[in-house]
Amino acid sequence: MQKYVVTEVDSNTRIDAYLSKQMDLSRSKIQDMIKEEKILVNAKKVKSSYLVKENDEIVAEEYQEEIMDLKPEKMDLDIVYEDDDLLVVNKANGIVVHPAVGNPSGTLVNGLLYHSKNLSDVNGEFRPGIVHRIDADTTGLLVVAKNNKTHESLAKQLEEKTTHRKYVALVWGVVATDTGTIDAPIGRDPSDRKKMAVTDINSKPAVTHFKVLERFANCTLLELQLETGRTHQIRVHMNYIGYPIVNDPVYGHRKKIDDTGQCLHAKELGFIHPTTEKYMEFTCELPECFYNILNQLTNS
Repeated sequence: MQKYVVTEVDSNTRIDAYLSKQMDLSRSKIQDMIKEEKILVNAKKVKSSYLVKENDEIVAEEYQEEIMDLKPEKMDLDIVYEDDDLLVVNKANGIVVHPAVGNPSGTLVNGLLYHSKNLSDVNGEFRPGIVHRIDADTTGLLVVAKNNKTHESLAKQLEEKTTHRKYVALVWGVVATDTGTIDAPIGRDPSDRKKMAVTDINSKPAVTHFKVLERFANCTLLELQLETGRTHQIRVHMNYIGYPIVNDPVYGHRKKIDDTGQCLHAKELGFIHPTTEKYMEFTCELPECFYNILNQLTNS
């Protein structure tokens, strides 16, 4: 971490311009860090247009240059639907959606680049086509944009909460109520910036609805519907109310049923097609690893 205290001389300067000089980085790189909440002013997030004030305390993470050679890779993608504008893919367990420093290959993006020459570039060079993400250990449906018009339309639907997204999860503990809603804001964990948490500090509203599908001796199978789409939302919310996702390596119990991955699956996805303007909805079954765990619970 790097800390800066603004002096009277620099007061009323845009924060991206101020930090560009202090950190010897371009303003665009500073802006990216601000968007990623890697820069805070007086422990609060700000916009790139924020004018710094005397005695402001700015905390910035160390900048890491993304040096990657993004290559197409042949991959066995489970494509549920495809047309000239988009495709819907059923992501397998253990597959990271897009590359990052230290993980430049083996991602869904690498496979998509091999499969299609046409992918949107709204989210930058290393996230072609990616409109939304699910975690590496989460399985299920993702929509991928082949052009920027499609990308922007789908992103707007996500922002306006008009998409339909349902998940199935197995959680530790026996959930007593048949249905429920978790309305709790999510932001960076104040004690661990790599994690998310329910917090009032620099957080955004997050709402998750759930319904019990089946109860076991010490677990519950749930159907969950997202009203918002925060990072790790379901995992954070379920842990917050005391029912963490089974096999979740970050927010769950140390106890595991097996090593096949966390029991969270994006089962349903619905949206308005940007070109035809018709509603489309897709469903995919639970992966084999999830069924194997349910069979163990049923037969135990």
